[in-house]
Amino acid sequence: MSDGGTEGRKPGRRAVLGAAALGGAVAAAALPGTARAAGASGGGASGPGGRLPNPAVIAHRGASGYRPEHTLGAYQFALDMGADVIEQDLVPTKDGHLVCRHENEIGGTTDVADHPEFAARRTTKTVDGAQITGWFTEDFTLAELKTLRATERIPDVRQRNTLYDGRWEVPTFEEVLQWAERQRRGTGRAVWLHVETKHPSYFRSIGLELEKPLARLLRRYGRDKSNSPVFLQSFEPTSVERLAGLVRSPGVVLLGGASSRPWDFVEAGDPRTVADLVTPEGLAWIAGFAKGLGPTLDLIIPKDSTGKLLEPTTLVRDAHDAGLVLHPYTMRNENSFLPLDFRKGTDKAQYGDAFGAFQAYLATGIDGIFTDNPDTGLLARDEFLARG
Repeated sequence: MSDGGTEGRKPGRRAVLGAAALGGAVAAAALPGTARAAGASGGGASGPGGRLPNPAVIAHRGASGYRPEHTLGAYQFALDMGADVIEQDLVPTKDGHLVCRHENEIGGTTDVADHPEFAARRTTKTVDGAQITGWFTEDFTLAELKTLRATERIPDVRQRNTLYDGRWEVPTFEEVLQWAERQRRGTGRAVWLHVETKHPSYFRSIGLELEKPLARLLRRYGRDKSNSPVFLQSFEPTSVERLAGLVRSPGVVLLGGASSRPWDFVEAGDPRTVADLVTPEGLAWIAGFAKGLGPTLDLIIPKDSTGKLLEPTTLVRDAHDAGLVLHPYTMRNENSFLPLDFRKGTDKAQYGDAFGAFQAYLATGIDGIFTDNPDTGLLARDEFLARG
């Protein structure tokens, strides 16, 4: 194990993800293919489709370790692997449709640069205080966006993924909901989703609010209840608050580095940082409108200046004491993304000891974990639960 001192630690309060924590969730049998995890943990969120295992394996932007992210191909591959939850990031088009992209700048995730008809749309914008040059979803209608094809975001690390460049469109969130419903009808298994509003303050400032269109889609497809198989997340707490006023689906506040400030806090002049939000007082405030946290893994186990793991913080215990679920992000197999303790060799694209890193993080008692490699995460969870 790592130098972080997690060897032999037992998970704490894994059952917090159960019905009480999610407020009104009904008891249900385990989902097909996940009984081992749900039964072993004694907890798990319940919804109309069944019980969510704990710790849950969340496919980060789909199976993005193997397919271009936020495509139906990546989502389907994650589901086929057995991922418990699949994540979507939402940004709007010019005509108000919600589409699945990690960022509104699409030069790095589509072939837009190869379309001469859109060359003049390349521009520089300031989003959340950062200047970005490229092509932006809010400058395209949905029909225009559908002429593009998705590409691998980090080809220098995931060259094999470039094999799939051009195979899939940019999906709308409604298309994802329809896909999830087809999967449910075909398999009897509810497809759990983790849905993030991206840059909500920025989009609200240009007349493209995210929360109301998202709430309308959730109501249309029956995912607006407290026991619906969906989590609604944002790095801006006020977006989670807004959604809580529109639907009953459980909300999750995402947290970056300890010294960072949510952009809605910056705009409102709120001086609090993430370090303030992870105090017992901050967590109690979050628990007033959300059901969970999505912290960076460094808030669970910090690293030293060399990238080695240190001792875990008290965040897992403190969040559980506040009644909050923890779904931290993001585990990846490649050396470039792993703590120094678990890297093998010097090739940044080579796989390191991802299983060892998973064990270190799962041992802290987190309720789930985002990963680009759901198959690795599922095997790591099996190993973790077998150890008791």
